[in-house]
Amino acid sequence: MAAKHQRPSGGPVEAGAPEGAGEGAAEGAAVVEALPAGLYLVATPIGNLGDITLRALEVLRRADRIACEDTRTTRKLLNAHGITTKTTAYHDHSGPGARAALLDAIRAGRAVALVSDAGTPLVSDPGYKLVRDAIAEDLPVTSLPGPAAPVAALQLSGLPSDRFFFGGFLPAKSGARRRILQDLRGLEASLIFFESAARLAASLADMAEVLGERPAAIARELTKLHEELRRGPLPVLAAHYAEAGPPRGEIVVVIGPPEDAAGAEAFDLDAALRDALQRTSLRDAAASVAAASGLPKRRVYARALELAKESGGPGQDG
Repeated sequence: MAAKHQRPSGGPVEAGAPEGAGEGAAEGAAVVEALPAGLYLVATPIGNLGDITLRALEVLRRADRIACEDTRTTRKLLNAHGITTKTTAYHDHSGPGARAALLDAIRAGRAVALVSDAGTPLVSDPGYKLVRDAIAEDLPVTSLPGPAAPVAALQLSGLPSDRFFFGGFLPAKSGARRRILQDLRGLEASLIFFESAARLAASLADMAEVLGERPAAIARELTKLHEELRRGPLPVLAAHYAEAGPPRGEIVVVIGPPEDAAGAEAFDLDAALRDALQRTSLRDAAASVAAASGLPKRRVYARALELAKESGGPGQDG
């Protein structure tokens, strides 16, 4: 007979013992603690099924219900480990009713596990509103940490990992994508994004245009049989995927921080450019400021062009 558990108000039940068995049960039988009511955020493998943790398996097996981004995907994981817990769909398109049903179950003393298709729930995956509402009602919320594609990609990228920014998926349209990249350009941290295979080449082209020749890494199919890391400057990576076409699999893009970040605070680029633009042409102003600051010529020229346009100037030499 399968192991049983009681709600938190009851005591533990011995695994394999008949229902109602107590102190007289056979010695040496394993004891299964009741799983307390609450919301359990369970990280699942991003590729290799062996990356599931022992604690995650225990909670998935003993939970009253598993809320899944896609029940078919989660069922494959559960079947691999002989877990028969009831599943229910909870995804980006789930309305307030689905969220209310899960919260009702927790209020009634049930244990609800939340999983995404792969990786850590809420990291560019559904769950934020459910967690927010559970916290607002002072319902127990527990995290079971585990695999996360952004962190795995950062580890393998060879890029600085002491400070990083995860931006999820960038917008599909180039204009909106470039505006966000512009906002992040001065951030002194490695940048991490998810990207679809179909948009990768165009996205990398925008990154190269806005961020320049920063070192970057493209992580594909992490933890899977055909895992691949391609590293290089953004323009080189953009050219490669423009020629090679969309790769297969899930993709993470990691971009290094500005190489001049250490000296950026000590040098006021805008002030130096405005002063130089009053005395000479845009091209000469950019060249002289780049030489004085040690900053990349391409970046200095791009900023000089922006300042010239803002001031109502011609925006170009001549």
